[in-house]
Amino acid sequence: MAETKYIFVTGGVSSSLGKGIIAASLAKLLQARGFRTTIQKLDPYINVDPGTLNPYEHGECYVTEDGAETDLDLGHYERFLNVNTSQANNVTTGRIYQSVIEKERRGEFLGKTVQVVPHITNEIKDRIQILGQNGEYDIVITEIGGTVGDIESLPYIEAVRQLKWELGDENALIIHLTLVPYLAAAGELKTKPTQHSVKTLMESGLKADILVCRTEHELSDDIRRKLAIFCNVRQEAVIQSIDAATIYDVPNLMLKEGLDTVTLKKLHLPDDTTPNLDRWNQFLDRHKNPKAEITIGLIGKYVELQDSYKSILEAFIHAGAENEVKVNVESIHSEFINENTIDHKFANLDGVLVAPGFGERGVEGKIDAVKYAREHNLPFLGICLGMQMAVIEFARNVLKLKTANSTEMDTKTKHPVIDLMEEQKEVTHKGGTMRLGAWDCKLTEGSKIQKAYGKTEIKERHRHRYEYNNKYKDELEKSGMLSTGINPETGLVEVIELKDHPWFVGVQYHPEYKSTVATPHPVFIAFIKAAYDFSKNKENASLA
Repeated sequence: MAETKYIFVTGGVSSSLGKGIIAASLAKLLQARGFRTTIQKLDPYINVDPGTLNPYEHGECYVTEDGAETDLDLGHYERFLNVNTSQANNVTTGRIYQSVIEKERRGEFLGKTVQVVPHITNEIKDRIQILGQNGEYDIVITEIGGTVGDIESLPYIEAVRQLKWELGDENALIIHLTLVPYLAAAGELKTKPTQHSVKTLMESGLKADILVCRTEHELSDDIRRKLAIFCNVRQEAVIQSIDAATIYDVPNLMLKEGLDTVTLKKLHLPDDTTPNLDRWNQFLDRHKNPKAEITIGLIGKYVELQDSYKSILEAFIHAGAENEVKVNVESIHSEFINENTIDHKFANLDGVLVAPGFGERGVEGKIDAVKYAREHNLPFLGICLGMQMAVIEFARNVLKLKTANSTEMDTKTKHPVIDLMEEQKEVTHKGGTMRLGAWDCKLTEGSKIQKAYGKTEIKERHRHRYEYNNKYKDELEKSGMLSTGINPETGLVEVIELKDHPWFVGVQYHPEYKSTVATPHPVFIAFIKAAYDFSKNKENASLA
Protein backbone atom coordinates (compact mmCIF):
# COMPACT_ATOMS: atom_id res chain seq x y z
CA MET A 1 0.00 0.00 0.00
CA ALA A 2 1.28 3.45 -0.92
CA GLU A 3 -0.37 5.39 1.91
CA THR A 4 -1.04 4.55 5.54
CA LYS A 5 -4.67 4.75 6.59
CA TYR A 6 -5.70 6.08 10.01
CA ILE A 7 -8.63 5.04 12.18
CA PHE A 8 -9.55 7.04 15.29
CA VAL A 9 -11.63 5.48 18.07
CA THR A 10 -13.42 7.94 20.35
CA GLY A 11 -15.84 7.33 23.20
CA GLY A 12 -18.93 9.03 24.55
CA VAL A 13 -21.64 8.85 27.22
CA SER A 14 -19.55 6.82 29.68
CA SER A 15 -16.05 5.57 30.31
CA SER A 16 -15.19 1.85 30.46
CA LEU A 17 -17.31 0.96 27.43
CA GLY A 18 -14.47 -1.02 25.92
CA LYS A 19 -12.77 1.22 23.34
CA GLY A 20 -9.58 -0.79 23.74
CA ILE A 21 -11.31 -4.10 23.06
CA ILE A 22 -13.17 -2.71 20.03
CA ALA A 23 -9.93 -1.24 18.68
CA ALA A 24 -8.07 -4.51 19.26
CA SER A 25 -10.89 -6.57 17.72
CA LEU A 26 -11.03 -4.43 14.57
CA ALA A 27 -7.25 -4.59 14.34
CA LYS A 28 -7.43 -8.38 14.65
CA LEU A 29 -9.96 -8.62 11.79
CA LEU A 30 -7.89 -6.35 9.56
CA GLN A 31 -4.72 -8.27 10.43
CA ALA A 32 -6.54 -11.54 9.66
CA ARG A 33 -7.29 -10.14 6.20
CA GLY A 34 -3.59 -9.50 5.58
CA PHE A 35 -3.33 -5.81 6.46
CA ARG A 36 -0.33 -4.78 8.55
CA THR A 37 -2.07 -3.16 11.51
CA THR A 38 -1.03 -1.55 14.80
CA ILE A 39 -2.82 0.36 17.57
CA GLN A 40 -1.80 3.29 19.75
CA LYS A 41 -3.42 4.86 22.81
CA LEU A 42 -3.64 8.59 23.54
CA ASP A 43 -4.15 9.14 27.27
CA PRO A 44 -5.35 12.58 28.42
CA TYR A 45 -3.85 12.53 31.92
CA ILE A 46 -0.89 14.78 32.75
CA ASN A 47 1.33 12.02 34.19
CA VAL A 48 4.20 11.42 31.77
CA ASP A 49 3.39 7.71 31.99
CA PRO A 50 1.38 5.47 34.35
CA GLY A 51 4.54 4.18 36.03
CA THR A 52 4.04 6.28 39.16
CA LEU A 53 0.28 5.62 39.42
CA ASN A 54 -1.18 3.37 42.10
CA PRO A 55 -2.91 0.36 40.44
CA TYR A 56 -6.15 1.45 42.13
CA GLU A 57 -5.97 4.65 40.07
CA HIS A 58 -5.46 3.22 36.60
CA GLY A 59 -5.14 -0.56 36.76
CA GLU A 60 -1.87 -2.29 36.00
CA CYS A 61 1.07 -0.55 34.36
CA TYR A 62 1.95 -2.51 31.22
CA VAL A 63 5.60 -2.65 30.11
CA THR A 64 6.66 -2.97 26.47
CA GLU A 65 9.70 -4.70 25.04
CA ASP A 66 11.57 -1.38 24.77
CA GLY A 67 10.90 -0.52 28.41
CA ALA A 68 8.01 1.91 28.11
CA GLU A 69 5.61 2.01 31.07
CA THR A 70 2.22 2.25 29.40
CA ASP A 71 -1.54 1.99 29.69
CA LEU A 72 -2.98 -1.50 30.22
CA ASP A 73 -4.82 -1.29 26.88
CA LEU A 74 -1.49 -1.95 25.17
CA GLY A 75 -1.63 -5.38 26.79
CA HIS A 76 -4.92 -6.01 24.95
CA TYR A 77 -3.32 -4.87 21.70
CA GLU A 78 -0.44 -7.34 22.07
CA ARG A 79 -2.63 -10.20 23.28
CA PHE A 80 -4.95 -9.83 20.28
CA LEU A 81 -2.39 -9.08 17.56
CA ASN A 82 0.64 -11.03 18.84
CA VAL A 83 2.80 -8.05 17.77
CA ASN A 84 5.05 -6.07 20.11
CA THR A 85 4.10 -2.49 20.92
CA SER A 86 6.58 0.24 21.89
CA GLN A 87 6.91 3.71 23.38
CA ALA A 88 5.32 5.09 20.20
CA ASN A 89 2.09 3.19 20.92
CA ASN A 90 1.24 5.16 24.08
CA VAL A 91 1.14 8.96 24.30
CA THR A 92 0.08 10.97 27.34
CA THR A 93 -0.70 14.65 27.79
CA GLY A 94 2.22 14.81 30.20
CA ARG A 95 4.61 13.55 27.54
CA ILE A 96 3.18 15.94 24.93
CA TYR A 97 3.57 19.01 27.14
CA GLN A 98 6.99 17.86 28.35
CA SER A 99 8.21 17.62 24.75
CA VAL A 100 6.76 21.01 23.72
CA ILE A 101 8.18 22.78 26.78
CA GLU A 102 11.62 21.24 26.16
CA LYS A 103 11.48 22.50 22.55
CA GLU A 104 10.50 25.97 23.78
CA ARG A 105 13.45 26.01 26.19
CA ARG A 106 15.78 25.07 23.33
CA GLY A 107 14.43 27.99 21.31
CA GLU A 108 12.88 25.90 18.55
CA PHE A 109 9.79 28.10 18.14
CA LEU A 110 11.71 31.17 16.93
CA GLY A 111 10.27 33.59 19.45
CA LYS A 112 6.64 32.58 18.87
CA THR A 113 4.06 32.47 21.64
CA VAL A 114 3.63 28.77 22.47
CA GLN A 115 -0.05 27.80 22.51
CA VAL A 116 -2.31 24.75 22.61
CA VAL A 117 -3.13 25.46 18.96
CA PRO A 118 -0.92 25.00 16.98
CA HIS A 119 1.99 23.79 19.11
CA ILE A 120 0.36 21.16 21.34
CA THR A 121 -1.93 19.95 18.53
CA ASN A 122 1.02 19.74 16.11
CA GLU A 123 2.94 17.63 18.63
CA ILE A 124 -0.06 15.31 18.95
CA LYS A 125 -0.36 15.01 15.17
CA ASP A 126 3.34 14.16 14.92
CA ARG A 127 2.99 11.44 17.58
CA ILE A 128 -0.07 9.97 15.85
CA GLN A 129 1.79 9.70 12.55
CA ILE A 130 5.08 8.25 13.85
CA LEU A 131 3.86 4.67 13.44
CA GLY A 132 2.48 5.38 9.97
CA GLN A 133 5.66 6.95 8.63
CA ASN A 134 8.05 4.03 9.11
CA GLY A 135 6.56 1.93 6.31
CA GLU A 136 5.77 -1.01 8.59
CA TYR A 137 1.99 -0.59 8.75
CA ASP A 138 -0.89 -0.26 6.31
CA ILE A 139 -3.36 0.84 8.99
CA VAL A 140 -2.82 2.66 12.31
CA ILE A 141 -5.70 2.61 14.80
CA THR A 142 -5.57 5.35 17.43
CA GLU A 143 -7.68 5.04 20.56
CA ILE A 144 -8.37 8.35 22.33
CA GLY A 145 -8.81 7.97 26.07
CA GLY A 146 -11.65 9.53 28.01
CA THR A 147 -14.99 10.64 26.58
CA VAL A 148 -15.84 13.45 24.17
CA GLY A 149 -16.62 16.65 26.05
CA ASP A 150 -13.89 16.08 28.65
CA ILE A 151 -11.76 19.22 28.97
CA GLU A 152 -8.51 17.24 28.95
CA SER A 153 -9.43 15.46 25.68
CA LEU A 154 -10.10 18.63 23.66
CA PRO A 155 -6.55 19.06 22.26
CA TYR A 156 -6.63 15.45 21.01
CA ILE A 157 -10.01 15.91 19.35
CA GLU A 158 -8.80 19.11 17.67
CA ALA A 159 -5.61 17.38 16.49
CA VAL A 160 -7.69 14.57 14.98
CA ARG A 161 -9.97 17.12 13.29
CA GLN A 162 -6.98 18.79 11.65
CA LEU A 163 -5.38 15.50 10.71
CA LYS A 164 -8.54 14.12 9.13
CA TRP A 165 -8.83 17.29 7.04
CA GLU A 166 -5.17 17.04 5.99
CA LEU A 167 -5.29 13.32 5.17
CA GLY A 168 -8.64 13.32 3.39
CA ASP A 169 -11.79 11.28 4.05
CA GLU A 170 -10.48 8.25 2.15
CA ASN A 171 -7.40 8.02 4.39
CA ALA A 172 -8.92 8.54 7.85
CA LEU A 173 -12.16 7.70 9.62
CA ILE A 174 -13.76 8.16 13.04
CA ILE A 175 -15.31 5.29 14.99
CA HIS A 176 -17.39 6.58 17.88
CA LEU A 177 -18.21 4.16 20.70
CA THR A 178 -21.30 5.03 22.73
CA LEU A 179 -23.80 3.51 25.14
CA VAL A 180 -27.40 2.59 24.28
CA PRO A 181 -28.84 2.01 27.75
CA TYR A 182 -31.85 -0.17 28.55
CA LEU A 183 -34.38 1.43 30.90
CA ALA A 184 -36.18 -1.35 32.74
CA ALA A 185 -39.02 0.93 33.82
CA ALA A 186 -39.78 1.84 30.21
CA GLY A 187 -38.86 -1.58 28.91
CA GLU A 188 -36.86 -0.17 26.00
CA LEU A 189 -33.46 0.89 24.73
CA LYS A 190 -32.80 4.63 24.65
CA THR A 191 -30.89 6.32 21.81
CA LYS A 192 -30.82 9.87 23.19
CA PRO A 193 -27.46 9.52 25.05
CA THR A 194 -25.83 8.43 21.79
CA GLN A 195 -27.43 11.31 19.89
CA HIS A 196 -26.12 13.82 22.44
CA SER A 197 -22.66 12.22 22.35
CA VAL A 198 -22.48 12.48 18.55
CA LYS A 199 -23.69 16.09 18.78
CA THR A 200 -20.88 16.87 21.24
CA LEU A 201 -18.38 15.30 18.83
CA MET A 202 -19.75 17.40 15.97
CA GLU A 203 -19.42 20.58 18.05
CA SER A 204 -15.69 19.88 18.04
CA GLY A 205 -15.69 19.59 14.25
CA LEU A 206 -15.66 15.80 13.97
CA LYS A 207 -18.29 13.62 12.33
CA ALA A 208 -18.59 9.96 13.30
CA ASP A 209 -18.18 7.67 10.27
CA ILE A 210 -19.07 4.52 12.22
CA LEU A 211 -21.09 4.15 15.41
CA VAL A 212 -20.33 1.23 17.72
CA CYS A 213 -23.15 0.92 20.26
CA ARG A 214 -22.55 -0.88 23.55
CA THR A 215 -25.76 -2.53 24.64
CA GLU A 216 -27.17 -5.26 26.84
CA HIS A 217 -29.96 -6.03 24.35
CA GLU A 218 -30.14 -6.56 20.59
CA LEU A 219 -30.59 -3.41 18.51
CA SER A 220 -33.67 -3.64 16.31
CA ASP A 221 -33.67 -2.38 12.71
CA ASP A 222 -35.86 0.50 13.84
CA ILE A 223 -33.32 1.61 16.43
CA ARG A 224 -30.46 1.26 13.95
CA ARG A 225 -32.40 3.35 11.42
CA LYS A 226 -33.14 5.98 14.06
CA LEU A 227 -29.49 6.18 15.12
CA ALA A 228 -28.39 6.39 11.49
CA ILE A 229 -30.76 9.27 10.68
CA PHE A 230 -30.15 11.36 13.78
CA CYS A 231 -26.40 10.67 14.00
CA ASN A 232 -25.80 11.24 10.29
CA VAL A 233 -24.25 7.83 9.48
CA ARG A 234 -25.22 5.05 7.08
CA GLN A 235 -27.34 2.31 8.65
CA GLU A 236 -24.71 -0.28 7.78
CA ALA A 237 -22.29 1.78 9.88
CA VAL A 238 -24.39 1.38 13.06
CA ILE A 239 -22.61 -1.51 14.74
CA GLN A 240 -23.99 -3.37 17.73
CA SER A 241 -21.53 -4.29 20.49
CA ILE A 242 -23.54 -6.50 22.82
CA ASP A 243 -22.23 -7.85 26.13
CA ALA A 244 -20.02 -10.90 25.52
CA ALA A 245 -19.09 -13.88 27.69
CA THR A 246 -15.41 -13.14 27.11
CA ILE A 247 -13.46 -10.34 25.45
CA TYR A 248 -12.11 -12.95 23.03
CA ASP A 249 -15.60 -13.30 21.54
CA VAL A 250 -15.59 -9.68 20.38
CA PRO A 251 -13.64 -10.10 17.09
CA ASN A 252 -16.19 -12.70 15.93
CA LEU A 253 -19.07 -10.47 17.04
CA MET A 254 -17.58 -7.53 15.12
CA LEU A 255 -17.07 -9.78 12.10
CA LYS A 256 -20.74 -10.75 12.23
CA GLU A 257 -21.71 -7.07 12.44
CA GLY A 258 -19.50 -6.21 9.45
CA LEU A 259 -17.28 -3.68 11.24
CA ASP A 260 -14.26 -4.65 9.14
CA THR A 261 -16.25 -4.54 5.89
CA VAL A 262 -17.66 -1.05 6.43
CA THR A 263 -14.21 0.15 7.60
CA LEU A 264 -12.52 -1.07 4.42
CA LYS A 265 -15.25 0.45 2.27
CA LYS A 266 -14.89 3.88 3.87
CA LEU A 267 -11.09 3.76 3.58
CA HIS A 268 -11.29 2.72 -0.10
CA LEU A 269 -9.42 -0.50 0.62
CA PRO A 270 -10.01 -3.86 -1.11
CA ASP A 271 -12.61 -6.09 0.53
CA ASP A 272 -11.79 -9.24 -1.42
CA THR A 273 -10.55 -11.50 1.40
CA THR A 274 -12.11 -13.30 4.35
CA PRO A 275 -10.48 -12.94 7.79
CA ASN A 276 -8.52 -16.06 8.70
CA LEU A 277 -9.50 -16.64 12.34
CA ASP A 278 -8.83 -20.39 12.43
CA ARG A 279 -6.14 -20.20 15.11
CA TRP A 280 -8.16 -17.70 17.12
CA ASN A 281 -11.24 -19.90 17.06
CA GLN A 282 -9.23 -22.98 18.02
CA PHE A 283 -8.15 -21.09 21.15
CA LEU A 284 -11.77 -20.07 21.83
CA ASP A 285 -12.96 -23.65 21.46
CA ARG A 286 -10.41 -24.92 23.99
CA HIS A 287 -11.18 -22.03 26.32
CA LYS A 288 -14.93 -22.66 26.26
CA ASN A 289 -14.77 -26.46 26.39
CA PRO A 290 -12.26 -27.37 29.13
CA LYS A 291 -11.79 -30.99 30.19
CA ALA A 292 -11.10 -30.12 33.84
CA GLU A 293 -11.07 -27.27 36.35
CA ILE A 294 -8.44 -26.06 38.81
CA THR A 295 -8.31 -23.23 41.36
CA ILE A 296 -5.35 -20.88 41.64
CA GLY A 297 -4.89 -18.50 44.55
CA LEU A 298 -3.79 -15.06 43.35
CA ILE A 299 -2.08 -13.44 46.33
CA GLY A 300 -1.84 -9.67 46.06
CA LYS A 301 -2.61 -6.41 47.77
CA TYR A 302 -4.64 -4.76 44.99
CA VAL A 303 -7.10 -7.62 44.48
CA GLU A 304 -10.19 -5.41 44.92
CA LEU A 305 -9.55 -4.07 41.40
CA GLN A 306 -9.21 -6.85 38.82
CA ASP A 307 -7.46 -4.53 36.35
CA SER A 308 -4.53 -4.36 38.79
CA TYR A 309 -3.49 -7.85 37.64
CA LYS A 310 -5.03 -7.79 34.15
CA SER A 311 -2.12 -9.41 32.31
CA ILE A 312 -1.83 -12.20 34.89
CA LEU A 313 -5.53 -13.01 34.64
CA GLU A 314 -5.36 -13.10 30.84
CA ALA A 315 -2.22 -15.26 30.95
CA PHE A 316 -4.19 -17.77 33.06
CA ILE A 317 -6.84 -17.88 30.32
CA HIS A 318 -4.24 -18.48 27.59
CA ALA A 319 -2.38 -21.17 29.56
CA GLY A 320 -5.64 -22.76 30.70
CA ALA A 321 -6.80 -23.14 27.10
CA GLU A 322 -3.43 -24.61 26.15
CA ASN A 323 -3.83 -27.22 28.93
CA GLU A 324 -7.57 -27.63 28.21
CA VAL A 325 -8.47 -26.70 31.78
CA LYS A 326 -10.59 -23.92 33.22
CA VAL A 327 -8.58 -21.81 35.63
CA ASN A 328 -10.71 -20.47 38.48
CA VAL A 329 -8.86 -17.61 40.14
CA GLU A 330 -9.43 -16.99 43.83
CA SER A 331 -8.15 -13.52 44.71
CA ILE A 332 -6.74 -13.41 48.24
CA HIS A 333 -5.69 -10.14 49.84
CA SER A 334 -2.23 -10.57 51.34
CA GLU A 335 -3.00 -8.18 54.22
CA PHE A 336 -5.54 -10.69 55.55
CA ILE A 337 -3.31 -13.77 55.44
CA ASN A 338 -1.87 -14.97 58.73
CA GLU A 339 -1.17 -18.24 60.55
CA ASN A 340 -4.75 -18.41 61.83
CA THR A 341 -6.45 -17.95 58.45
CA ILE A 342 -4.11 -19.54 55.94
CA ASP A 343 -5.20 -23.17 56.28
CA HIS A 344 -8.80 -22.21 55.61
CA LYS A 345 -7.99 -19.86 52.72
CA PHE A 346 -5.59 -22.27 50.98
CA ALA A 347 -7.32 -25.62 51.60
CA ASN A 348 -8.98 -25.87 48.18
CA LEU A 349 -6.19 -24.36 46.07
CA ASP A 350 -4.30 -26.27 43.38
CA GLY A 351 -1.60 -23.62 43.02
CA VAL A 352 -0.48 -20.26 44.38
CA LEU A 353 0.74 -17.21 42.47
CA VAL A 354 2.24 -14.43 44.56
CA ALA A 355 1.81 -11.27 42.54
CA PRO A 356 4.07 -8.27 41.91
CA GLY A 357 3.78 -5.06 43.90
CA PHE A 358 5.63 -2.27 45.65
CA GLY A 359 5.99 -1.22 49.29
CA GLU A 360 5.75 -2.99 52.61
CA ARG A 361 1.97 -3.24 52.96
CA GLY A 362 0.84 -6.86 52.88
CA VAL A 363 4.29 -8.42 52.40
CA GLU A 364 4.18 -10.57 55.53
CA GLY A 365 1.01 -12.21 54.20
CA LYS A 366 2.82 -12.92 50.95
CA ILE A 367 5.68 -14.50 52.89
CA ASP A 368 3.19 -16.70 54.79
CA ALA A 369 1.67 -17.75 51.46
CA VAL A 370 5.10 -18.73 50.13
CA LYS A 371 5.82 -20.75 53.26
CA TYR A 372 2.53 -22.63 52.93
CA ALA A 373 3.21 -23.49 49.29
CA ARG A 374 6.74 -24.63 50.09
CA GLU A 375 5.77 -26.81 53.04
CA HIS A 376 2.66 -28.32 51.39
CA ASN A 377 4.27 -29.05 48.00
CA LEU A 378 1.66 -26.74 46.44
CA PRO A 379 2.66 -25.52 42.94
CA PHE A 380 4.02 -22.00 43.30
CA LEU A 381 4.84 -19.14 40.97
CA GLY A 382 6.27 -15.89 42.31
CA ILE A 383 6.50 -12.90 39.99
CA CYS A 384 8.86 -9.98 40.69
CA LEU A 385 8.07 -9.07 44.33
CA GLY A 386 6.57 -12.56 44.63
CA MET A 387 9.95 -14.06 43.73
CA GLN A 388 11.66 -11.77 46.25
CA MET A 389 9.23 -12.86 48.98
CA ALA A 390 10.17 -16.49 48.21
CA VAL A 391 13.85 -15.67 48.77
CA ILE A 392 13.06 -13.88 52.05
CA GLU A 393 10.85 -16.73 53.31
CA PHE A 394 13.51 -19.33 52.51
CA ALA A 395 16.25 -17.26 54.17
CA ARG A 396 14.17 -16.80 57.33
CA ASN A 397 12.78 -20.30 57.74
CA VAL A 398 15.40 -22.56 56.14
CA LEU A 399 18.64 -20.62 56.60
CA LYS A 400 17.31 -19.37 59.98
CA LEU A 401 18.22 -15.76 59.19
CA LYS A 402 15.22 -14.50 61.15
CA THR A 403 15.69 -10.84 60.24
CA ALA A 404 16.18 -11.49 56.51
CA ASN A 405 14.32 -8.92 54.44
CA SER A 406 14.41 -6.57 51.48
CA THR A 407 15.84 -3.11 52.03
CA GLU A 408 12.65 -1.86 50.37
CA MET A 409 10.79 -2.98 53.51
CA ASP A 410 13.55 -2.58 56.13
CA THR A 411 16.49 -0.33 55.27
CA LYS A 412 18.40 -1.50 58.36
CA THR A 413 17.93 -5.27 58.03
CA LYS A 414 20.99 -7.31 59.03
CA HIS A 415 20.38 -9.74 56.19
CA PRO A 416 19.38 -7.84 53.01
CA VAL A 417 18.79 -10.88 50.81
CA ILE A 418 16.99 -8.46 48.47
CA ASP A 419 18.71 -5.12 47.95
CA LEU A 420 19.04 -2.10 45.66
CA MET A 421 21.45 -2.27 42.76
CA GLU A 422 24.37 0.12 43.25
CA GLU A 423 23.27 2.34 40.36
CA GLN A 424 19.78 2.62 41.91
CA LYS A 425 21.08 4.00 45.20
CA GLU A 426 21.71 7.43 43.66
CA VAL A 427 18.28 7.66 41.98
CA THR A 428 16.07 10.50 43.22
CA HIS A 429 13.41 10.64 40.49
CA LYS A 430 10.93 7.75 40.73
CA GLY A 431 9.44 7.90 37.21
CA GLY A 432 10.98 5.71 34.49
CA THR A 433 14.13 4.89 36.50
CA MET A 434 13.60 1.21 37.35
CA ARG A 435 15.09 -1.74 35.46
CA LEU A 436 12.62 -1.76 32.59
CA GLY A 437 11.97 -3.64 29.36
CA ALA A 438 13.47 -6.79 27.87
CA TRP A 439 16.67 -8.24 29.37
CA ASP A 440 18.54 -11.41 28.45
CA CYS A 441 18.52 -14.43 30.74
CA LYS A 442 20.43 -17.72 30.55
CA LEU A 443 18.67 -20.75 32.03
CA THR A 444 20.28 -23.77 33.67
CA GLU A 445 20.05 -26.87 31.51
CA GLY A 446 17.64 -29.43 32.98
CA SER A 447 15.99 -27.00 35.41
CA LYS A 448 12.22 -26.71 35.69
CA ILE A 449 12.31 -23.26 34.10
CA GLN A 450 14.48 -24.47 31.20
CA LYS A 451 12.13 -27.39 30.57
CA ALA A 452 9.21 -24.96 30.53
CA TYR A 453 10.81 -22.81 27.83
CA GLY A 454 12.47 -25.65 25.94
CA LYS A 455 15.61 -23.50 25.50
CA THR A 456 18.37 -21.95 27.59
CA GLU A 457 18.44 -18.37 26.30
CA ILE A 458 15.41 -16.11 26.79
CA LYS A 459 14.54 -12.40 26.89
CA GLU A 460 11.88 -11.16 29.31
CA ARG A 461 10.46 -7.83 30.45
CA HIS A 462 11.29 -6.24 33.79
CA ARG A 463 9.84 -3.56 36.03
CA HIS A 464 11.56 -3.35 39.40
CA ARG A 465 14.21 -1.55 41.41
CA TYR A 466 15.34 -4.15 43.96
CA GLU A 467 17.31 -7.31 43.17
CA TYR A 468 18.36 -10.70 44.55
CA ASN A 469 21.52 -10.10 46.61
CA ASN A 470 24.27 -12.32 45.20
CA LYS A 471 26.13 -12.20 48.52
CA TYR A 472 23.68 -14.83 49.78
CA LYS A 473 23.64 -16.92 46.59
CA ASP A 474 26.00 -19.71 47.70
CA GLU A 475 24.29 -20.10 51.08
CA LEU A 476 20.82 -20.24 49.50
CA GLU A 477 21.89 -22.73 46.84
CA LYS A 478 23.54 -25.07 49.35
CA SER A 479 20.24 -25.28 51.21
CA GLY A 480 18.19 -26.06 48.10
CA MET A 481 17.11 -22.75 46.56
CA LEU A 482 18.71 -22.93 43.13
CA SER A 483 19.47 -19.92 40.92
CA THR A 484 18.43 -21.28 37.52
CA GLY A 485 18.22 -18.06 35.52
CA ILE A 486 21.04 -15.49 35.36
CA ASN A 487 21.38 -12.27 33.41
CA PRO A 488 24.62 -12.80 31.45
CA GLU A 489 25.51 -9.10 31.43
CA THR A 490 25.05 -8.25 35.12
CA GLY A 491 25.22 -11.66 36.81
CA LEU A 492 21.94 -10.88 38.56
CA VAL A 493 19.67 -13.78 39.47
CA GLU A 494 16.46 -13.78 37.42
CA VAL A 495 14.97 -17.18 38.38
CA ILE A 496 14.94 -19.27 41.54
CA GLU A 497 13.45 -22.71 42.08
CA LEU A 498 13.44 -25.27 44.86
CA LYS A 499 15.35 -28.47 44.42
CA ASP A 500 13.00 -30.73 46.39
CA HIS A 501 9.58 -29.43 45.39
CA PRO A 502 7.27 -30.61 42.57
CA TRP A 503 7.00 -27.10 41.06
CA PHE A 504 8.24 -24.01 42.91
CA VAL A 505 9.53 -21.21 40.67
CA GLY A 506 10.11 -17.51 41.22
CA VAL A 507 10.95 -15.11 38.39
CA GLN A 508 12.27 -11.56 38.77
CA TYR A 509 10.73 -10.58 35.42
CA HIS A 510 7.08 -10.33 34.31
CA PRO A 511 6.17 -13.27 32.05
CA GLU A 512 2.51 -12.19 31.98
CA TYR A 513 3.35 -9.25 29.70
CA LYS A 514 4.35 -11.55 26.85
CA SER A 515 1.46 -14.02 26.98
CA THR A 516 -0.87 -13.79 23.97
CA VAL A 517 -3.69 -15.79 22.43
CA ALA A 518 -1.36 -17.10 19.73
CA THR A 519 1.61 -17.73 22.05
CA PRO A 520 0.59 -18.52 25.66
CA HIS A 521 3.56 -17.96 27.94
CA PRO A 522 5.58 -21.13 28.69
CA VAL A 523 5.98 -20.28 32.39
CA PHE A 524 2.21 -20.04 32.82
CA ILE A 525 1.66 -23.19 30.74
CA ALA A 526 4.06 -25.13 32.98
CA PHE A 527 2.57 -23.67 36.18
CA ILE A 528 -1.01 -24.54 35.17
CA LYS A 529 0.12 -28.04 34.13
CA ALA A 530 1.73 -28.52 37.57
CA ALA A 531 -1.45 -27.27 39.28
CA TYR A 532 -3.56 -29.66 37.20
CA ASP A 533 -1.28 -32.58 38.15
CA PHE A 534 -1.55 -31.55 41.81
CA SER A 535 -5.36 -31.47 41.48
CA LYS A 536 -5.43 -34.97 39.96
CA ASN A 537 -3.15 -36.36 42.65
CA LYS A 538 -5.30 -34.78 45.36
CA GLU A 539 -8.43 -36.28 43.78
CA ASN A 540 -6.84 -39.72 43.49
CA ALA A 541 -5.72 -39.57 47.11
CA SER A 542 -9.25 -38.73 48.28
CA LEU A 543 -10.64 -41.70 46.33
CA ALA A 544 -8.09 -44.15 47.70
